Amino acid sequence: MDNSISKSMAAASSGMNVQSFRLRIASENLSNTDTHGYHRKQVNFATEMDRVNDMARVTIGDVSLDNSEGAQIFDPASPLADENGMVMSSNVDMMVELADAREAGRSYEANLSTFRQATQMYRSLIDLLRN
Repeated sequence: MDNSISKSMAAASSGMNVQSFRLRIASENLSNTDTHGYHRKQVNFATEMDRVNDMARVTIGDVSLDNSEGAQIFDPASPLADENGMVMSSNVDMMVELADAREAGRSYEANLSTFRQATQMYRSLIDLLRN
């Protein structure tokens, strides 16, 4: 089916897919905020050409690690402690992750709204053709 309604639905669907993955990564980062040595994961997006629908789609690119250092914490009882009793904490910033999760959720909702509107337009078109 090569029409603008199906292209809108395909674009919204690919947008929902990447935003739900982005939300999952933000959730993983938040759940590891207190994990010593954990490095924040970052999602990179890519575009690929959908030759069937003749359109570009957003896809999930590489998931990379933020290699910035976390704070040093004195915890000599930790098995990760160095000879001075210092442990590298996670480099996850809760405020950044919460903002990223909120943005991903809002983007998902916007794509869902687009998908619903395209579906409604498609149903209206079918109803017109039936009459």
